[in-house]
Amino acid sequence: MPGFTTQRRLAAAELKVGESRVWINPDPEVSGDLSDAITHEDIRSQIQAGNIKAKPKKGNSRGRIRARAEKRAYGHCKGPGRRRGAVGARNPRKEQWMTKIRALRKRLREMREGGQIDSHAYRLLYRKSKGGEYRNLAHLNAYIKAKGLARGE
Repeated sequence: MPGFTTQRRLAAAELKVGESRVWINPDPEVSGDLSDAITHEDIRSQIQAGNIKAKPKKGNSRGRIRARAEKRAYGHCKGPGRRRGAVGARNPRKEQWMTKIRALRKRLREMREGGQIDSHAYRLLYRKSKGGEYRNLAHLNAYIKAKGLARGE
């Protein structure tokens, strides 16, 4: 089969793709017509006839990435050899604080709306939360219980 370099170049221009994406029919019966096609018009007619086509775009498979992400969701592939950057870069202090304070405030809001604490106790606990008094939700709950701030007690 001839190289069809000229035909490939012209077809690439017509199909608006790269030369590597041009498919030329390998059938020997058609190769005579193709080798005679040396103008853009000839190439257009060959494209119409289906002897020249554009190959589909190739994409990168995300299968391997999905599989790794699935493993990481339950803690695999996260060992010390994989870590780049300090602990503070991987889990910044500000994000830790945001997660904690949102949880505390949500709990306080629920307790106030549920009638477990009054608005005075809510304000007091809210300010203490903002000041970083409580390590986590369990610590907040223990404080409320110890001080008898809940209404049912």
